[in-house]
Amino acid sequence: MSLTKGRDSETYRRMLRIRKFEEEGTRLYKAGKIPGAFHASIGQEGTIVGACIALRDSDAMTGTHRSHGHPIGKGAELKALMAELMGKATGICKGRGGSMHLADNSVGIIGESAIVGGGIPLATGCGLSAKVRRTDQVCLCFFGDGAVNQGTFHESLNMASLWKLPVIYLCENNGYAITTSIARSHGQPNIAKRAEAYGMPGIAVDGQDVREVYKATSEAVARARRGDGPTLIEAKTYRFDEHQVGLFIPGTPYRHAEEVETNKKLRDPLLLFRRALLDTSFSEAELHEIESSVVAEVREAIQFAEASPFPPASALYDYMYSNPILYPPQGATSAV
Repeated sequence: MSLTKGRDSETYRRMLRIRKFEEEGTRLYKAGKIPGAFHASIGQEGTIVGACIALRDSDAMTGTHRSHGHPIGKGAELKALMAELMGKATGICKGRGGSMHLADNSVGIIGESAIVGGGIPLATGCGLSAKVRRTDQVCLCFFGDGAVNQGTFHESLNMASLWKLPVIYLCENNGYAITTSIARSHGQPNIAKRAEAYGMPGIAVDGQDVREVYKATSEAVARARRGDGPTLIEAKTYRFDEHQVGLFIPGTPYRHAEEVETNKKLRDPLLLFRRALLDTSFSEAELHEIESSVVAEVREAIQFAEASPFPPASALYDYMYSNPILYPPQGATSAV
């Protein structure tokens, strides 16, 4: 199934936006300009964009701790994302979310979280909301291979199947939960097969082939909009970097350098899609124009973020449920 040329162009642009944004984010993190942790999606762009490009702007999405790629794949603006990573007041979450807790309602992202599998029940609730409101919206739920052993995965898929909720559960299976391989942690390593236990379709796709991911997700989205319920998609992908940029894992390496280099050389989703575009309807000049514009866009995002102010100390309690936070609460009696 081929995308149209316009959709192909946007797909390539979004994949590049993720790659260039995160390459620069890695550099800035190592330079001390991004606080906290930084988890890159480099190598997984085909899965992210292939799925997101099958959605409407009004559709919802939940992501993971590897949370920059998902908003960009859904079409988010880069300046506020980069400012958020730097903890600036102009960030999408006013500098409070940082690298792992991004949310952007403008493109339907209801939340990303450092909690493994934390977005799965949220996506299920979002699907229930769409059904109760009688819209034809769907929710795309990203999670990693480590999350499928969490109780929330099983509970959510069972509920979604029973109630025929419009949710697409998409597992980014990059082979490792931090350093633990699928072989060491999964009694059933073929994650798509788990769908059978919940009475829903389970589909395994090549996550490095953006067109294959788009095809599978489009079919799952159409099924959800018809009211036929959820789908589980397992996208076999690969992260090129460590689980966390700069994270030192003591002991024996959990994957060999040869494995990483082979995937970079033969399984890079950007290179694979670029070659496919050149073989069909794009010229080198057209692709170069897209690439140059993305580099300029990321550069502008960095300039914007660096020039933005940090939130003032006086705004520390803004956006909290209770402001100011009092302990013990007014009128309560301390037990101490």
